[in-house]
Amino acid sequence: MGKTPKYQQVADQFTRLIEEGAFGPGAAAPSVRKLSQQWKVSITTILKAYYLLEARGLLVPRPRSGFYVNSQLPSAPLEPALSDPEPDPSTVGMRELITMIVLRDTLNPKLTQLGAAHPAQELTATRQLNRIMASAARRMGDRAGLYMAPPGNKPLRQQIVRHAVVAGCTLDAEEIVITSGCGEAVSSCLQAVCRPGDTVAVESPICFDVFQYMENLGLKALEIPTHPRDGISLEALGFALENNSVQACLVISNFNNPLGSCIPDERKKALVNLLAPYDIPLIENDIFGDIHFSAKRPLSAKAFDTQGLVLWCASFSKTLSPGLRVGWAAPGRYRSTVAWLKYSTSLATATLPQVAVAEFMAEGGYRKHLRRIRRVYQDRVAELRRAVIRFFPSDIRVTDPAGGYLLWIELPECIDALALYRTALDEGIAITPGHLFSTGDRYGNFIRLNAANWSDQATPAIRRLGRVIDRMAQAG
Repeated sequence: MGKTPKYQQVADQFTRLIEEGAFGPGAAAPSVRKLSQQWKVSITTILKAYYLLEARGLLVPRPRSGFYVNSQLPSAPLEPALSDPEPDPSTVGMRELITMIVLRDTLNPKLTQLGAAHPAQELTATRQLNRIMASAARRMGDRAGLYMAPPGNKPLRQQIVRHAVVAGCTLDAEEIVITSGCGEAVSSCLQAVCRPGDTVAVESPICFDVFQYMENLGLKALEIPTHPRDGISLEALGFALENNSVQACLVISNFNNPLGSCIPDERKKALVNLLAPYDIPLIENDIFGDIHFSAKRPLSAKAFDTQGLVLWCASFSKTLSPGLRVGWAAPGRYRSTVAWLKYSTSLATATLPQVAVAEFMAEGGYRKHLRRIRRVYQDRVAELRRAVIRFFPSDIRVTDPAGGYLLWIELPECIDALALYRTALDEGIAITPGHLFSTGDRYGNFIRLNAANWSDQATPAIRRLGRVIDRMAQAG
């Protein structure tokens, strides 16, 4: 991953000063020469930064007078309200919609990819891991081609246990089952604790992958109101448990997809304690937990598990490389069942990727890699959010996540996100309509955008998308 250019660092720093109110609308920006001296960078760097800020709509030039903060800065929009899903369990059936949107368009190189929740290709550690795998293959010889049956590579499980400490978990390597990505971990955990026809309480909205697994297993979804910052409503969940037969609960605890919500640590503890008297397992998807923007990683709900009822799932797909397909589960009391399901469905996760990730972590590469990508993703989320506020209608609502790289946007009620999705394709832009994140049609005027691939070159795409939304709003 290349280093962020100096002028862009300057532009980002000045943007934060504007957002914090140090320079209000209409205020004069420091002269190029003065800021060059204060920040100890070249005049050329300051000029390029100011031109970039002009392109972003934050500064406006005045002939023979310098640069000024745009007096028409858009005000920050509200975040979406607490969701309000239907109170009864629903049968899941979304295969056709997911297949159409996800499989057809997410790999199209002709589209500006702002939809699928894939990490940025240049921010993966694929090259480093390929070198490690090549070295491991030479060292291991024929052993590199053998199955590594469940629970998986022990050095990798030991490294995961060490890394889990930052999430508040004290585990043993024997508690970990290596899986082919987080999806297999979540699916296996659902299968371990549920039977066809059972009901699973889930956050609403939640990533459509969850509905895929549930549809395949014949499970019903009971969607629970969820806040865009604090996650699942414990009050609503408590009411649901009192009035429904629920066999499991599933949350994306840290930086929910698509909301970006993060359940506060004390509420994670309360969630675990709420489910325990009912003996209801909590399947915790923590795939985005390592991409946090604060100094400290949020804890996992697993950190508060004293009865083995929390099945903690994650992977390296969002941080290291999605193509590795290396994930894991710490399934508590269901460990042996999950290990058997892993063996009976896919037998083993590929050997060399497990070995490579273990060595990468042991050498300190994973910690260093995370420090780099967190900074970049934080900047990209902020940049995309600013572009959305600038070019979309003023009455939208948009999240402001503290981790991950996704934005959830509520558009005017007259906007049909599926129609917008189709029109956006004609404009060369891939987005994800809100219809995918619920079993019903309750998010028909929402879209999810992915900031992972954001750059200033993508600004025209957001501008075009904003114009399309304006036209649809006027026609609606």
